[in-house]
Order: sequence, then structure tokens, then C-alpha cells
Amino acid sequence: MKRKNNKSDKVQRISVSLPDSLIRELDQLVEAGVYGNRSQAVTQMARNSLLEVQRQDDAQVMAGTITLVYDESRPTLRSQLVQIQRKHIDTVISSLNVLLENHHSLEVLQVQGPVCTLNTIVEEIRACKGVESCKVALTTTIMPPIHGPKGEE
Repeated sequence: MKRKNNKSDKVQRISVSLPDSLIRELDQLVEAGVYGNRSQAVTQMARNSLLEVQRQDDAQVMAGTITLVYDESRPTLRSQLVQIQRKHIDTVISSLNVLLENHHSLEVLQVQGPVCTLNTIVEEIRACKGVESCKVALTTTIMPPIHGPKGEE
């Protein structure tokens, strides 16, 4: 079910029938500048829906971010979060930590791997006492391999 995101993808015209009330809401989004036109709106909504379906496939490889806010004054929390990242070192590509007010930190993890692994990481982070927020944003457009097979590097 993997979809290619090529700029060379041929565009096809389709006809969609929608209730008047839905068209009015769609037009309001276009008028508000959320989307450039109806086609862009429907295209983005279709992509989002397909992405949600793909997120249900545990074997699907996806890339994205896990963004968390936590209370750094918790004595062992930072080390727990580091342990989770080390445990999944082949999936957590990088992390960025920003110090916030009132002894809080915002951390963004760049991740890529099977959905089941990404979900496990999120569950492990959310289970840590002191993590106040943990959100994930994923895409099927993935990073290219960093290293080729041995001898081809």
C-alpha cells in the first residue's frame, strides 16, 4: 500500500459528489486560506486519510517525529528517556532538547522504522511519570539508507 510521492506523478481528474453542507465547509476553508482551492483541500484530506490507514499496518516503515514535554525535576526521568532511546537506537535517528520554563524540557525525536516499533517507543515514553505530553507525527516518505551493503560505502 506504499504510495510514491513523485513530482512526476500524473494528475488525474475525478468527479466527487458531496452534500451541499460539506461543500460550504470546504469552501470556507479555501476562503480562509487554509487551502488554495478545493482540489488541494481534497488532495490533502485524502493523503491524511491514507496515512492514517497506513499507520495501522504494523510492518509499514514510516519516518517522523515524537515530540514530548516533560518535567526535568523528576530525579530519574531524564535517564529513563535516554534508556528508551538507546534501546531503540536503530530507530531513533536524532533528538533535540530545548529547555523550557519551570524545570520543563521539550524534546523532539526524529524516528524511522516499522509502525509497531514507533508505537512501542511512544507507549514507553508515555508510561514514564513526569512526561506531560507525547505526540507523534509520521509520514510514509522515508529517509534514504545511510549506508549501503558492506563494500559499497
